[in-house]
Amino acid sequence: MNEIKEKGMDSLKKECLKFCYSHPLYEEGAHPVFGEGSLWAKIMLVGEAPGYYESLSGRPFCGAAGKVLDELLDSAGIKREKIYITNVVKIRPPNNRDPKPEEIQAFAPYLEKQIEIIKPKVICPLGRYSMRFLMEKFGLKDKIQAISKIHGKVFEVKNLFNSVKIIPLYHPAVATYNPKMKEILKKDFQILGKFK
Repeated sequence: MNEIKEKGMDSLKKECLKFCYSHPLYEEGAHPVFGEGSLWAKIMLVGEAPGYYESLSGRPFCGAAGKVLDELLDSAGIKREKIYITNVVKIRPPNNRDPKPEEIQAFAPYLEKQIEIIKPKVICPLGRYSMRFLMEKFGLKDKIQAISKIHGKVFEVKNLFNSVKIIPLYHPAVATYNPKMKEILKKDFQILGKFK
């Protein structure tokens, strides 16, 4: 079972990187950011796209927003190595602009396969683009509102085989622009801490 998961993720990563290097967003010297963490994670965090520092290192959430994320996980008693962190779009858009709908669609199959392999119990979209994509994917289109209205809310989706909780959260980067947001984020991460 372990080997199947590992092999599945390895071959998906190879396929995804090949796609990244041929994608118009790709720039020489930048690194695609596939994702990292435990393949047995109960919790999966899904950002929107890598930022500057992420594309330098190839690791998700390693810049200023990553420091905030680490602090938030810590405050909720969640170990970073026990969760899985990725983005919808795996390459940094120019000047950190928002990902375009066609870019989200192009990378969506890789995220969908990551979810399929990991089978998390809780998926947390970080920010409005990943929130919209994931809520639509899981049949919650009619529940979509501004992230300011539904952050920290728990949406449960059941199918024949299992149930998954979708918990939209603000992107940790908001606390780098507006330090007052950190307390709101901490409260939301306390909710997440119940599912670790």
